[in-house]
Amino acid sequence: MTKLPKLFLKELTKLLGRNAVLTETEDLLPYLKDERGLLESDCSLIIRPKTTGEISETVGLCAKHRVPVVPLGGNTGLVGGGIASGGVILSLEKLNRIIHIDTLNHTMTVEAGCILANIQRAADEAGCLFPLSLGAEGSCQIGGNLSTNAGGVGVLHYGNVRDLVLGIEVVLPNGLIYENLKALRKDNTGYDLKQLFIGAEGTLGIITKAVLKLYPRPRAFATILVALEELDEILSLFDLTRATCGDKLKAFELIPRLALELEVAHIPGIRDPFTEKHAYYVLLELTSPRQEDDLRGEIETVLEQALNNGVISDALIATSQAQASQLWKMREEIPAAQSIEGGSLKHDVAVPVSKSVEFIKKATQLVMAEMPGVRVCAFGHVGDGNIHFNLTQPLGIDQKYFLKKQKVFNHIVHDLVVGMNGSISAEHGIGLSKRDELCFYASKIEIDLMRQIKVAIDPHNQMNPNKIVLFDPP
Repeated sequence: MTKLPKLFLKELTKLLGRNAVLTETEDLLPYLKDERGLLESDCSLIIRPKTTGEISETVGLCAKHRVPVVPLGGNTGLVGGGIASGGVILSLEKLNRIIHIDTLNHTMTVEAGCILANIQRAADEAGCLFPLSLGAEGSCQIGGNLSTNAGGVGVLHYGNVRDLVLGIEVVLPNGLIYENLKALRKDNTGYDLKQLFIGAEGTLGIITKAVLKLYPRPRAFATILVALEELDEILSLFDLTRATCGDKLKAFELIPRLALELEVAHIPGIRDPFTEKHAYYVLLELTSPRQEDDLRGEIETVLEQALNNGVISDALIATSQAQASQLWKMREEIPAAQSIEGGSLKHDVAVPVSKSVEFIKKATQLVMAEMPGVRVCAFGHVGDGNIHFNLTQPLGIDQKYFLKKQKVFNHIVHDLVVGMNGSISAEHGIGLSKRDELCFYASKIEIDLMRQIKVAIDPHNQMNPNKIVLFDPP
């Protein structure tokens, strides 16, 4: 482990108290490895402050001693954004208060360490909805969600987390506090500074509080699993559903046959809901704040037309909340099933919705040409163009050999994505794992602008260094 200056440790312990400064190996371990267990921090100190003021003083102390700081939320990231190489890891877990809910203004002010599921629950109890929803919501923290501009299954209707934030509070790399917790939907007073920090992955400062948008709580639901035989028909179904149901369409998620087979094999409680096997499935959900809306009638109109036109083969409409939850479990457990099956290479990419099917087909051909037998598990938010193009190792292939092919497959997939005017990172961020990929694919002016912003706000590269872009501090 990288050693830290003794004077720094003494001043830090005096500032925060011994309980907030973890140095024992067994206490450090839960914070050091990333979600996938592929990366590990070189860090001998975890800091757990309780207030923005304590974070401000701590970061100021780190700046004084030139000690790098890596902010850490729920540690559910997939690109190594919370991995430290020296310095300290600053956990936000103690900043977990829901400060204020304004039901008339439809806003909620929270601290950055709040678990996403707790925010959802508090909004629901207040008769509202906070629409950000993703597989890790039971453990991820809202500060991390903001820092990575998280997406999830509601982007189609509500947008990314960037669209769900009205104000933030940030501790800057010098320890000063930028406070702008206005709950305003219109504010044109200069640059929209909060957007600099949302999606910056902690490289420009530590988000400590946020004002979140709330929405009317849905009172009518319809959750449907649709079976299809041809990938080409998925966009036809999407277009028909959107044209008929309008903004009631909340989610439109692709599940390939391989994903379902892996889940049936590895995840307890999951079974094939249809009597016959189908090549593809789409999980879609309609919601409305009006309980009297006939969502089932609307989707039955869509399904009848799609069935008559040969777009779909079968469909299942959930008749209870328990059944709807079971269908969503089929979508949420795909990554876990892949991990149990063996090596998995993940690509979190986005293309225009109109090109999503073309991308999946072409990318599948390219990766199978590179490695015959590789099992393509392309799933996810096809309704907003975000495809998780994951590859499961071929049967009989050594897992370590397969995982070493990450860079080869990255270039195959990302070359195609960029050629379609897409993005190599849709919702997971850049972090450490995709930093070199970003430098390769982004234009020189994009990298230069990012580096200029980083240098202007964090000239000594103290805050989550070496993530997103590299630069040598003076």
